[in-house]
Amino acid sequence: MSIWRPTASSTVLTTPASSGFSSTSWKDTVQNVQDTGEFVWNLATRDLAKHMNATAAHVARDVNEFELAGLTMVPGKLVNVPRVAESPVSFECKLTQIIQLQGATQEGAGVVTLAEVVAVYIDKAMIKDGVYITALARPIVRAGRRGDYFEVKHEDMFEMVRPD
Repeated sequence: MSIWRPTASSTVLTTPASSGFSSTSWKDTVQNVQDTGEFVWNLATRDLAKHMNATAAHVARDVNEFELAGLTMVPGKLVNVPRVAESPVSFECKLTQIIQLQGATQEGAGVVTLAEVVAVYIDKAMIKDGVYITALARPIVRAGRRGDYFEVKHEDMFEMVRPD
């Protein structure tokens, strides 16, 4: 039972609310989503980094990665997939498309999975003046090389107003 990865996972569209994730190959997570038509995207944070990394272990499909990583399962409300209780942000998602990527000059092995968000959970501590502030959760993102990650810090956040 695969949980989540912080690579290229984010909100893709707002109408309809959409999310997705990418994978370097067809892994258990993608197979699980294809089999069930559902997944839960959980925000990976600095506090959860070691737990998230534990779920990347190559284990048999029947291994419960929640137990392996020491995380708590919370049943989904609109999907039959659990979310990570410790994650401050989770999206319940229904599959819309799995895309096997192809390269321009070579065969691609990557997979992009897209879904419609049907439920959102946000820890109230991440909301200031009625607005969700992502950086308050201290999210982590993969930085290209296999083991490199960045932490997004609130003090590093800035705003740019889009031109009309």
